[in-house]
Amino acid sequence: MRKLKRGRKLSRKSDQRKALLKALATALILRERIRTTEAKAKEVQRFVEKCVTRAKSGSISSKRLLAKIFSPKILKKLVNEISPRYKERQGGYTRVIKLGPRIKGEAAEMAFIEFIK
Repeated sequence: MRKLKRGRKLSRKSDQRKALLKALATALILRERIRTTEAKAKEVQRFVEKCVTRAKSGSISSKRLLAKIFSPKILKKLVNEISPRYKERQGGYTRVIKLGPRIKGEAAEMAFIEFIK
């Protein structure tokens, strides 16, 4: 039986999926809390937690790698504001709060994703 290697496809091709994750991660870093579908929240959680862990090291190589993904404004907030909050924490920088089905439309399960204070 074939199984997925990891992650969700989110009904998109790989380039569209990467763009979606980048856009959701950017919004999460800027606003620190966003509302999206549960599947997208769980996927962006994986992506953002890896970015925060990389930003915590503060090395030039990690900043260069993150600069390929995020704009300078987002990178500055991630490195200077968000990552110092979690210096003592080993992981689990975000939480997903389930909200229930969407009222209008296809009744997709909705969720908040936010940084832990």
